[in-house]
Amino acid sequence: MKSIRLKEGKERSLLRRHPWVFDGAIARGSADPGETVRVESHNGEFLAWAAFSPSSKIRARAWSFTEAERIDVPFFAARIAVALAARQLFDIRSDGLRLIHSESDGLPGLVVDRYGDTLVAQFTSCGSERWKSVIADALLAQTGLSRLFERSDASVRALEGLPDVTGWLAGSGDTAITIREHDWKLGLDIASGHKTGFYLDQRDSRARFAAYARHRRFERVLNCFCYTGGFSVAALSGGAAQVLSIDSSAPALAKGAANVALNGFDAARASWLDADVNASLRRFRQDGRAFDAIVLDPPKFAPTVAHAERAARAYKDLNRLALSVLEPGGVLFTYSCSGGIGADLFHKIVASSGADAGVDAFIVERMGGAPDHPMTIAFPEGEYLKGLILVKKP
Repeated sequence: MKSIRLKEGKERSLLRRHPWVFDGAIARGSADPGETVRVESHNGEFLAWAAFSPSSKIRARAWSFTEAERIDVPFFAARIAVALAARQLFDIRSDGLRLIHSESDGLPGLVVDRYGDTLVAQFTSCGSERWKSVIADALLAQTGLSRLFERSDASVRALEGLPDVTGWLAGSGDTAITIREHDWKLGLDIASGHKTGFYLDQRDSRARFAAYARHRRFERVLNCFCYTGGFSVAALSGGAAQVLSIDSSAPALAKGAANVALNGFDAARASWLDADVNASLRRFRQDGRAFDAIVLDPPKFAPTVAHAERAARAYKDLNRLALSVLEPGGVLFTYSCSGGIGADLFHKIVASSGADAGVDAFIVERMGGAPDHPMTIAFPEGEYLKGLILVKKP
């Protein structure tokens, strides 16, 4: 077994069971891509078994902190079994759910979602790539399903020196799928949709938006960065009179309109705008157009802390514009999915947006990812999605 030895003082994070070892922490040692290595402190004490990634800044990702454990076929079967059992603890009102959430489930670089009778997996690290066939076999055996599609096309694979790979690992057939979520249905395509096909992490937020629409009787809803209309369908399900959805992707808007039809809503209650969100918000402000509910769910602006400053400016401008076209007493659901923007910083950004817009708002709820996208006490980076539900003060 190959080993890597850390520089003095660099073992602290592993002693706290944080799974990452950065390249600058390593004094000596190397291995092939995905190979399991013994990670040792500067004086040779065992710290972890980890998968080595020679091209990545995260040079090793820990599989286990138990010296007696072996990283083999039974190891992956056991880890997958624990992850599947954990999902039974959550109240997930959908047949679309995340089964394995990477580091949070002790399987770094592996994401697995279930859409009805189909599994979709992303292998984003050298370690998960090396054990791909073993993982695939265990997933199929333990879920009893026969269809497994690979969506290993996330940009982080390039940082690992890995090429994009997509296609069926097991089974075949149509990649267009319809899932049930709460009181509605949503169509998606696992081959072409974002992430593994859809944003399952916003499931609970969509339910809250439907509940607010039902209670507040929204008349004019604006869904920004609407993608395929998940929040739009939720608003219509809650009884919203009119929903305007904006995205810069015409195919996504077409799928959003199809999702409205799929649920039997009157098409006249939903309108779709292929446009830039910031430019549209500026035009609404100039025209004196206002909304009593707005959703801001933009794409990732800051994948790492290094991008935080530039992302903060983008989030600030976006929220400032949204608050300026929100009716007094109106509701804003605003989100950041950027790992480089923490919850406290996001709060400060939104507060600064309100100051610039000359308005104040109550924070009535804080939102995060759905429970099948967990974070753990040892891996706070798992909290990538954060949201605020605001009510604009009259």
